[in-house]
Amino acid sequence: MIEQKIKEILGYDLPTPAKPLAAYIPAQQSGNLIFTSGQLPTKEGKLIAEGKVGYEVSEEKGIECARVSAINCLAAIKMVIGDLDKIEQVVKLVVFVNSKIGFTAQPKIANGASEFLVQVFGEKGKHARSAVGVSELPINAPVEIEMIVRVSN
Repeated sequence: MIEQKIKEILGYDLPTPAKPLAAYIPAQQSGNLIFTSGQLPTKEGKLIAEGKVGYEVSEEKGIECARVSAINCLAAIKMVIGDLDKIEQVVKLVVFVNSKIGFTAQPKIANGASEFLVQVFGEKGKHARSAVGVSELPINAPVEIEMIVRVSN
């Protein structure tokens, strides 16, 4: 049901999780919580944008990058639990925004992910969140997101 809703919103199926860039796994379950590693805005293994938001990357593109990163978090979670309908609550997002000096609209960029999750999960998609400006991200990504969800057993 959740995957069908995602397909209706996006017009495509949930992607296969990206291969890790280093020595880690995409997601880890501890009890009824699943923690994702940072997920980048990639489609078919390639970044959809590169650089700093507010400089090489527009705010609009940054918002899209946040949404795609959240989609990639869900793909990593699915790899662990097999069925996104087991998600009871999106608990927290940490959104890192590769920011130009003086750029302070990180919360606006993070809304790309937050609003998407509420659109997909309704009340279960409402979450705590941090939106953090950083000077660099791996492979010059504009956005990286970590997600924590609570799942049923």
